[in-house]
Amino acid sequence: MLVVQVGFYAGAIWKALEGQNSLTQKEIKKIAKLKDKEFYLGLGWLLREDKLNVNQESDVEEIYYSLK
Repeated sequence: MLVVQVGFYAGAIWKALEGQNSLTQKEIKKIAKLKDKEFYLGLGWLLREDKLNVNQESDVEEIYYSLK
C-alpha cells in the first residue's frame, strides 16, 4: 500500500513541475498540496527513476527542481 501512496506523491510532484522551468520545494509542496514527508518520499521516487534535474545556485540556499 505504501508503494501506491509514494507513487501518488511522485505523480503530484510531476504534475506540479510539468510545464514549469523549475520550482523550489516550497513551491512544489504548495501546488501539489504535500507535506514534508510526502514531498521527500515522492522526490526520492523521481530521483531514483532519474526523472528530475536538481540545481542549487552557489549564492542561494534554495534548491530548484525541474523535469528532465
